[in-house]
Amino acid sequence: MAFDWLYAKNPLIIYIADPMCSWCYGFAPAIAQIKAAYPTFEFKTVMGGLRPGGTDNLADMGEFLAEHWNEVHERTNQPFNHGIIGDRNFILDTEPGCRAVVAARHLGLKVDLAFFHSVQKAFFVDNSSMINTETFANLAEQAGLNKEDFIQAFESEEIKYDTRAEFQLSSEMGISGFPSVVIRHKEELFLASNGYRSFEDLNAVFQNIINS
Repeated sequence: MAFDWLYAKNPLIIYIADPMCSWCYGFAPAIAQIKAAYPTFEFKTVMGGLRPGGTDNLADMGEFLAEHWNEVHERTNQPFNHGIIGDRNFILDTEPGCRAVVAARHLGLKVDLAFFHSVQKAFFVDNSSMINTETFANLAEQAGLNKEDFIQAFESEEIKYDTRAEFQLSSEMGISGFPSVVIRHKEELFLASNGYRSFEDLNAVFQNIINS
């Protein structure tokens, strides 16, 4: 997978995240505001891969996740549905959710941040299975994509490879936490956030970089 856009010279915002990362979900309103506030910056999402290939279930991790989700909710006011906490059949593998975003983008969905947010909602609010192809195919259809085309892309070796390539890019960029935001200004890359920030805090960082 080529990342030619990374080496261009235009102003750029890179959002590195995972749709099953709770702090990324809490960050959803802030990153949408940032994208809207800087329309002259190209915007790219990179899937970070929080727990690709994970085998833990929500019975094993339920207490930890409940506390974590409550913390994110208290700080961000994002809604969480705790109905799946304790479900032994719900596997925490974040690769399919990331792959769904990559597949949607591959099929020409320009606003992949909106699709990314729909995958987040499917997990944190609707408690949909994150390992079931049908979950993502329905979201793709709602976003205006052909359902069968999406399933074919989602299950292809090409998209699986491209998803792993994004995980690798995140690692090579030195990203150690999600959500992270990198911006390119005057042909230089700057780490604007490594972890959750409010819109106000992140915007202040952007302004410091742009005005430096």
